[in-house]
Amino acid sequence: MAENRASAHQEGYTEGVPCWVDAQLADVEAGKRFYGELFGWTFEESYAGSVWARSEGEPVAALAQKADGRLPTVWTVYFATPDAEALSRRILAAAGQVVTAPVPVGELGVAALATDPEGAVFGLWQPGAHAGFGRRHEPGTFGWAQLYARDTAAANTFYGGLFHDALFGPDAEPDFGRAPLTDVFPAEMPPHFLVHFRVADCEAALADVTRLGGRVQAGPFEASYGTVGIVTDDQGASFAVLQR
Repeated sequence: MAENRASAHQEGYTEGVPCWVDAQLADVEAGKRFYGELFGWTFEESYAGSVWARSEGEPVAALAQKADGRLPTVWTVYFATPDAEALSRRILAAAGQVVTAPVPVGELGVAALATDPEGAVFGLWQPGAHAGFGRRHEPGTFGWAQLYARDTAAANTFYGGLFHDALFGPDAEPDFGRAPLTDVFPAEMPPHFLVHFRVADCEAALADVTRLGGRVQAGPFEASYGTVGIVTDDQGASFAVLQR
C-alpha cells in the first residue's frame, strides 16, 4: 500500500513520492535573500557548499551554486527510491535517459538525474542520513509537482510503470500531476516539471514575488489541486505558488 503523506517523523517516503527539491542558482546568497523573505526560510550550510532551507527548524529545500554558468537556473524535484541504481535501469528500459548516474552525497544519500522519454528532467533520491522533506503540505513548504508534457497519456504510462503504487495504488494521494503543454506556453518550451510551494494567500505571494524582484508568469488561476500562480525568482528559476 502506498503512503504518500509520510511525515517528517516516519521512516521515509514510498518510491515515487516527491521527497526533495533543490535550486541551482548563480548566486546562492541572493537566493537566500529572495526565498528567505518570500517563505520565511532560514538557512544552514550543507554538503559541498550548498545550503539547506529550513521551515520551523525542519529541512524543506536546498539551494546550490551552479557549477557552470551555462547550466540552467532551475528547481528540480527528486523522487524517493530505495535503490537508485535499480530505478535507473528501469528508467532506461522504459526509454528514459540517465543524465547523471547515481552518486553518493556524503552520508546524506544517493542522488541521480534522469529524463523521461520527452526530455523532462527529474531527480532520484535514495535516502541515507537525509530522508527528504522534514515538513511539507503547509505554507512555505513543498506542495505539488506538475509535469507539463506533450503527451500526457505517454507520461502516465512511463511514470505509472516506474511509480505505480505512489500514483495509482489503492491508498495513493499523489503530489505529482501531469498536464499538457498548451498554447499558453511559448512554442519552444520543452516538457518540464514545475515545483509548487504552498502559501496561505496566492495573490499576496505573487505581490511579494514582484516586490522581491521576481516576475509573475501566469495566474492566479484555478487548477484541480488548488489556486496557482507561476513565477520566476530574481535569477530566472521558475516555480509556482499554491493555495489550497
